[in-house]
Amino acid sequence: MALEDFLPERLIYRRKREEEYEEIPVEEVTELQEKINVRIEKLGGTADVDRIVKYVKRGFIVFLKTKELQKRQFVQFQSSVLKLKRLSKNYGFDLVGTEDGYLILAPKFVTIERE
Repeated sequence: MALEDFLPERLIYRRKREEEYEEIPVEEVTELQEKINVRIEKLGGTADVDRIVKYVKRGFIVFLKTKELQKRQFVQFQSSVLKLKRLSKNYGFDLVGTEDGYLILAPKFVTIERE
């Protein structure tokens, strides 16, 4: 028994009609028209945050190494990440952390897909 057995016929008909769709061919993009800039930086503390945010504003994708700061000065690391989160909300860029001790900062035009 399926859920459709309990629905009135008109609802089943409408649902089946909505599932019909037409495939639209999509052109393949063979060349990128602009280069994407990627920069790898090391997070040394809150003093580095403003410099890193400037790169993201200019369109760079920034990979931040944070593992050393996490081990040495955890409080400094936490305040740096909180400052980055606040600035990411203000300027609209995306921020994500990895298990390997990296933070990835991406500008507005880049979306980070999370699983």
